[in-house]
Amino acid sequence: MGVLRKVGLVLHPARDSQQAIRTILDWARGKGVEVLGLKEEVQRIDCEAVAVETAELAAACDLVISLGGDGTMLRAMRMMHGHRGAILPVNLGRLGFLAEVDVPDLAAALGQIDAGEYRVEPRSAVAGSVPAWSAGLTDGGLTESGPTQLLAFNDIALVRTPGHGLASVELSVGGQPFLRYAADAVVVATPTGSTAYSFSAGGPIISPTVRGLVVTPAAPHSAFNRSVVLDCAETLALSVEPGSGALAVEVDGVVAGTAEPGTTLELRTDPDAAQVVRLGEATFYQRVRRKLGLVDGASYR
Repeated sequence: MGVLRKVGLVLHPARDSQQAIRTILDWARGKGVEVLGLKEEVQRIDCEAVAVETAELAAACDLVISLGGDGTMLRAMRMMHGHRGAILPVNLGRLGFLAEVDVPDLAAALGQIDAGEYRVEPRSAVAGSVPAWSAGLTDGGLTESGPTQLLAFNDIALVRTPGHGLASVELSVGGQPFLRYAADAVVVATPTGSTAYSFSAGGPIISPTVRGLVVTPAAPHSAFNRSVVLDCAETLALSVEPGSGALAVEVDGVVAGTAEPGTTLELRTDPDAAQVVRLGEATFYQRVRRKLGLVDGASYR
């Protein structure tokens, strides 16, 4: 990151972030660092940070500190997509699986950044497009606006709508049909997202240093019920088959539209979509062990 001149804040919409903000502002004053915040967020909590629009914060900041949980972290990553600034995720209670720092440790973490005792790791995203009519943007038929672009740092999922049929989806790789899933959902996850929806559906835990995507069916009804891991150079497509129910398109857990039978989502890996600050010596596997509460299995003699 080099010399820090401007630091941005991204806040959880409801959780109390005042203690963390005071720590950041006190540190910034001592270093001559300007703190920027999103206008609607800093005005809501009467924060001393300079209120700016999203585009200005993303373009200007060397470091963005997300204060909240995993959702706040994912929002910060989407905001910083295409920009140079790295993200430091701070957990404000609850699980905070993606978080690097808890609030009581924030002052020490900022001191580590001052001393250069950190590393910046790239994080991949899953990117793609869906026809505009499927995203519910028109009354029917494609328009001149073309397809809707999708970007997720955890996952993009085709999810069964309650009361409708299963998700019947064909997976194609490199333009060639590969297999079919019949399931409650089909999840395409990044390595970051492998410990979220995909993991809950039975998918593998994947190191964030792996460059690729994992496709996992949730509650599969088909004969083939396993995950598939693809390299970042491979493109994939999910085609909603005739007879499938209408499916919700979820992007990092937020419904972005509906995919009707006949819809095809074309997806790929965006390998360096965001940069994340990591501190200390804790490995990915140590964080997973702690956050998931993994314990040693039975010993054998």
